Amino acid sequence: MDLAVVDLSRLQFALTALYHFLFVPLTLGLSFLLVIMESIYVMTRRPIWRTITRFWATLFGINFVLGVATGITMEFQFGMNWAYYSQYVGDIFGAPLAIEGLMAFFLEATFVGLMFFGWDKLSRVGHLFVTFMVALGTNLSALWILIANGWMQNPVGAAFNPDTMRMEVTDFMAVIFNPVAQAKFVHTVSAGYVIASAFVLGVSAFYLLRGRHRAFAKRSMTVAAAFGLASALSVVVLGDESGYALTDNQKMKLAAIEAMWRTEETPAALTAIGFPNLEARRTDYAVQIPWVLGLISTRSLDGQVEGILELVAVAEDRIESGVIAYDALEKVKADPVDAVNRGTFEAHRRDLGYGLLLKQYVADPRLATPEQIRLAAWSTVPNVPVMFWTFRIMAGVGFLMIALFATAFILSTLRKHETRWFLWVALLVMPLPWIAAELGWIVAEVGRQPWSVEGVLPTFLGASSLTAPQLWATIIGFTALYGALAVIEVGLILKTIKRGPFAEQQEFADRPAPGAPKPRPTGVQPAVA
Repeated sequence: MDLAVVDLSRLQFALTALYHFLFVPLTLGLSFLLVIMESIYVMTRRPIWRTITRFWATLFGINFVLGVATGITMEFQFGMNWAYYSQYVGDIFGAPLAIEGLMAFFLEATFVGLMFFGWDKLSRVGHLFVTFMVALGTNLSALWILIANGWMQNPVGAAFNPDTMRMEVTDFMAVIFNPVAQAKFVHTVSAGYVIASAFVLGVSAFYLLRGRHRAFAKRSMTVAAAFGLASALSVVVLGDESGYALTDNQKMKLAAIEAMWRTEETPAALTAIGFPNLEARRTDYAVQIPWVLGLISTRSLDGQVEGILELVAVAEDRIESGVIAYDALEKVKADPVDAVNRGTFEAHRRDLGYGLLLKQYVADPRLATPEQIRLAAWSTVPNVPVMFWTFRIMAGVGFLMIALFATAFILSTLRKHETRWFLWVALLVMPLPWIAAELGWIVAEVGRQPWSVEGVLPTFLGASSLTAPQLWATIIGFTALYGALAVIEVGLILKTIKRGPFAEQQEFADRPAPGAPKPRPTGVQPAVA
């Protein structure tokens, strides 16, 4: 496989995924904020809460459309750009995507229509139920996507079949209840709730700074402050749970995140800041906090966190075992009834994927030299500086969001919504949770390299047989299309915010009553008989 094609295929998918993930978290969070706001309307029957709900629902709808459009493109790329990946693991990976598609296009689409057009046709409680179903469907769609992605990180409930030369499901319930997928889901949706809360808080701050729609903005700010504080706290707690899941399932990713080159005495220290040195294989100017990494990662004082060098040595052993599995598999293909080679394959099948890593250096892994085995083992180490810094920036933003929403909650409780210095802070930090979410995606996906499916299929083997010009054409085309869509979406959101939450009522009030004479243009006097 031409590595330029692989790199371009990865670039295209990364650009599409990062762009798609600008819309998804806001959709996840706004959907439940709408449920909260409409619940207050149903309980109090105060018209202003209906206005609040409808305004934020309009912004939700604009964002929802772009999220669906970009998500469809991502799913097509599995067949277009990653054909062998789809053929090799499609039995497992395709099922959650199919369920998500059914849920998104049947459950969500049906209730979204009822939510927008059913205000005057459904009872208050009936419409609240519809809004809740939109939120439930949106978040369940995310669940199935993250089950699929979680399986790529921790491929449970499946096994390679030497007769079909594909991965096949052995336990679908294990796929669904994959601990990595569950940890990723709760962490991701909580991050979406933080993004939506920061969005509502920022827009509310904008209105208060302008002295417009003050009653609307104060109420919206209060809801965003409470929901955002709970969400920001849960992001940190659930992020810790995601880190704990790495200890057993993705040890190399955890070691790269912490730039931990050698296994330390238990409990391991957490490197708060430092500068990973790839050549010397150490972290320079490291500031460490004793015991913290061991406690977080193992939930114990004696649990061990393995370092990169030790994990590379383990990878070398697994690659050598994988070569044996590859050799036995080739012999089974030639003679399917050979019981001896089938037995050999079964003994080493767990390491077949590691043997396939050698195909980047030699066509037949059985002919690999010790140096090529060493190179393949080091290829299992993701980009340590990228992992180290993106994780710390993401975590730093997370703690900043806790401080932001805690301050907003206190000010809202004290009815000091119009504290100007805080309003400016809330407005200026709006982009930060989006940046943190994008960095979280980078940590998750770059940290899995060189695997498309951890320990099963190397990324460079999964790409389609395309050419670099074909990929450049689609990258440029998608970038131009998505750039235009981004301009349209931002324009619609800004226009909606500029019009304000009471634009619909104002337009209704300006309409002439049925049968009333049409208003005369300014300066025109009635004719004198």
